[in-house]
Amino acid sequence: MRIATAGCVELDRTEDAAPGAAALRLQRLRGRAAPVGPQGADSAALALDVPDLDLLEQRRNVALLAGEAQLEERAEGAVRRGDLAALAGWCPATEVARVADRLAAAGGALVRLPAPRGTDPPTLLRPGRHVSFTPLVTTYGTPAYADLDPSWPAGLAYVAMFGIMFGDVGHGALLLSGALVLRLGRPRRFARLRRLWPFLAGAGAASMLAGAAYGEFFGPTGLLPVLWLSPLEAPARLLAAAVLFGAGLLALAHAAGAVNRVREGGWARALYAASGCAGLLFYLGLALAAAGLLLRLPTPTVIGAGCAVTGLALVSFGLFRATAGGGAGCAETAVRLFDVVVRTGTNTLSFARLAAFGLTHAALADLVWRGTTGLAGHGVAGVAGAVLLFAGGTALSFGLEALVAGVQALRLEFYELFSRLFEAEGRPFCPWHVPPAEPADRTAKVAPCSPG
Repeated sequence: MRIATAGCVELDRTEDAAPGAAALRLQRLRGRAAPVGPQGADSAALALDVPDLDLLEQRRNVALLAGEAQLEERAEGAVRRGDLAALAGWCPATEVARVADRLAAAGGALVRLPAPRGTDPPTLLRPGRHVSFTPLVTTYGTPAYADLDPSWPAGLAYVAMFGIMFGDVGHGALLLSGALVLRLGRPRRFARLRRLWPFLAGAGAASMLAGAAYGEFFGPTGLLPVLWLSPLEAPARLLAAAVLFGAGLLALAHAAGAVNRVREGGWARALYAASGCAGLLFYLGLALAAAGLLLRLPTPTVIGAGCAVTGLALVSFGLFRATAGGGAGCAETAVRLFDVVVRTGTNTLSFARLAAFGLTHAALADLVWRGTTGLAGHGVAGVAGAVLLFAGGTALSFGLEALVAGVQALRLEFYELFSRLFEAEGRPFCPWHVPPAEPADRTAKVAPCSPG
């Protein structure tokens, strides 16, 4: 019970254990022979005293029966030697002292054991106290235990890409206001989405920064000066900037992927992996060679080409080692190497969509503003029509472009960046937690064991 109420230990479970007395009664109440697992944890509770199971069944107290069934199931997983019983599981290092104190108060002890060979610990992505971007990572998958936690870098990259595509100070301020309302838990029907408020707030702030650089405030209204460029007047410059920004993100993803390969399998694996050191060397060399060609500098071009060829050779060696060898192995290596080269180019150019959708957003806002100013010069009726057009057009463009920018930023995050970070997938840390029963349940619905 002390482990269950602590809620920070994941106990090993016996999958083929026979249902206990509480589980059988619970199955009869529910009308199905379903196993009692973590899915029932939300409705389960634990009585402080040993309850009368027959009385709980008579009163149809599903919550307390579910809690007792989970206790029975975990107890079946104990290893017993005489008067001693041991339960194995995982606990975060920061919680070990607290759990040890709770067990010691009940006459138990917590013993550190070496991790079993061939078994990776479950992954715990620690959410921030106030701001967390972990939902972005867990939506894609659970990183392996040895991998870096990319939550914060991934979250910042996401909001930055969203802001580039949705650059407008007025629209960004609306997003930021919505995030603050969501943070306060309003409206109540959206309370379950409260954990997403950091994404909304970050996207709003990034949109306001990009809008200030573009000089956009609910479109090209002229209320703000252009600090960097106007998207509709310098589309080629915006396109080049988006590709360079994407290349920088890809280089960082390659570097993080190389660190992950070292942590997962050591330098021997990381040196030849396409998402490891070899892939990083190839990409950096390719970028240096391209920069040298654009700037007409022969030395960086030659050095970059040499690094790119070396990285590609290491990648091909690693790919060949994974085949059965021979002619078939060479053919498979050539095909996969071609795929690596093509994907490197297409993934880099894919970030041009940041500029493309940024231009679309600016064009829609410009269209609404031109229509508004055109109607405003036709008397009172024209002013009324201009107000309606501005409100409706702004709402339509805001909703459409916010949806597009959110989806496209997520696509770039998952397919271009995360595909280089993660190769192996871990499993999430799922601590066992059953809360104690409410006072009413303890007194009115729990009885001591009947005689016999």
